[in-house]
Amino acid sequence: QVQLVESGGGLVQAGGSLRLSCATSGTGFRINAMDWYRQAPGKQRELVASITSGGSTDFADSVKGRFSISWGNAKNTVYLRMNSLEPEDTAVYYCDADLTDAISGQAMEAWGQGTQVTVSS
Repeated sequence: QVQLVESGGGLVQAGGSLRLSCATSGTGFRINAMDWYRQAPGKQRELVASITSGGSTDFADSVKGRFSISWGNAKNTVYLRMNSLEPEDTAVYYCDADLTDAISGQAMEAWGQGTQVTVSS
């Protein structure tokens, strides 16, 4: 059983910074990539940032230059550093793991419960 737990959300003023964490737990799988998504009220969930097991990253145009994504030392935690936050960044942020079952080789996906980020103007 794979579990993802996000933390680090909160209320911040425009121009401020936050760092979100997503910790994975469980055994029997290999992490191929992890992603951060966000969903604002009344909007569809959108991909914000991705990082592969090899460290390749990708970002939505709206956050390029402001957000960064990185692995923790044990590569079972991923961080999303958010700088120069704008009110438009207000959303629930979710992490998502793209996994492979270590025994069957089957692709798997797991989601965290989400963490609220609110940016005040």
